[in-house]
Amino acid sequence: RPALTQEQLLGVTTASTFVLDQPRCTFKDFGNAVIWLVVALEKDASNFNNSAGPGTPETAFQSFPGTVRAYMTLNATLDSYPCPKPAGDITVLRVGSETSCAEDESRPTCNGPLPGPGPYRVKFLALEGSVPVAETEWSMPITLRTAKSPSSIPTAGSGHSAGMIAITTILSILLAILLAALVAMLVFCGSDSCGSSTFSKPESVTVRRYNTHHVYDQRADRL
Repeated sequence: RPALTQEQLLGVTTASTFVLDQPRCTFKDFGNAVIWLVVALEKDASNFNNSAGPGTPETAFQSFPGTVRAYMTLNATLDSYPCPKPAGDITVLRVGSETSCAEDESRPTCNGPLPGPGPYRVKFLALEGSVPVAETEWSMPITLRTAKSPSSIPTAGSGHSAGMIAITTILSILLAILLAALVAMLVFCGSDSCGSSTFSKPESVTVRRYNTHHVYDQRADRL
């Protein structure tokens, strides 16, 4: 039964893709077969006809899920799925990874992006020529991720905590007080009582001149 990979990979499911483990050692007795992946909506999986040929209007990706209820893609021979699995290899398939051929009707087996969240079911089918010779069971339902609606995304202000709101309120009050004080100072300084001061000329300072007394060397005979 195909299943989502257990490898530690990012994006095992996205809005338009999912990742499966490769079918290693599943079809080892059918060396001449070509292995196809069949992708169907869950509700339509049981109605898929194995005789529907790949690359036909009945199984074309471009008409899925309108007139086509299951499409066939990712064809590979057993050489692409060696058994046993080489040690260390990451052996996965990403379903829905091709965007260039999504609307190209000349490539009906395109591995194009899945058109919705599903759920989907998949299986591997082995064909020798156009004859089905083996198949796996259908996978369990696989549901893709969905993008959030813009209306469900919170606005910038709705996620603020109570603490942030309190801090913002306090800062607003302090700013209002500061502005009020500044306005009051400007009004008060507009009158004569603020900013007017008289500067008097400083009195001149007279410094008396003193003659210093010099000490002269006296002759020894005067002593």
